[in-house]
Amino acid sequence: MAATAASKRLWIMSGEPWALLVEDSASDRELTMLALNQRGMRREIRTARDGAEALDLLFCRGDWQDRDPQDRPRVILLDVNMPRVGGFEVLREIKRHAELAQVPVVMLTSSAEQRDLSASYELGANSYVVKPVDIDEFFATLDQLGTYWLEVNQSGGELIR
Repeated sequence: MAATAASKRLWIMSGEPWALLVEDSASDRELTMLALNQRGMRREIRTARDGAEALDLLFCRGDWQDRDPQDRPRVILLDVNMPRVGGFEVLREIKRHAELAQVPVVMLTSSAEQRDLSASYELGANSYVVKPVDIDEFFATLDQLGTYWLEVNQSGGELIR
């Protein structure tokens, strides 16, 4: 799936810390964005619709070949089960490449399966969060997640701007 010209332009121009949300469900993407922005989150949230698009974004391929590879996300929120390229494969690729390996990856998923939890940590995930079904709990969880990973946590050897 090709990026729109506006999203490509936004990707290239931004120099501020940002997060990448990788989620194949449009409704889950929208709900997650709403939850992360409910407190007026000070960080930009960019999205990828599946693992293949996320890898293209992160490794400056395809529509994103002109973006600055030094402009890395502060955190990656990654779904486990996605078509084309799944979350485990994306996580494996991220952690295999030195330029991205220090970026924290939070598995944000509906899967409460022990095998998915174990596989995530074995592949180098920094956190595993099961999306609550209750909407109030979902918003509270995403508020805490966003606050910690985007505002409090120091990552990649950089201080928060």
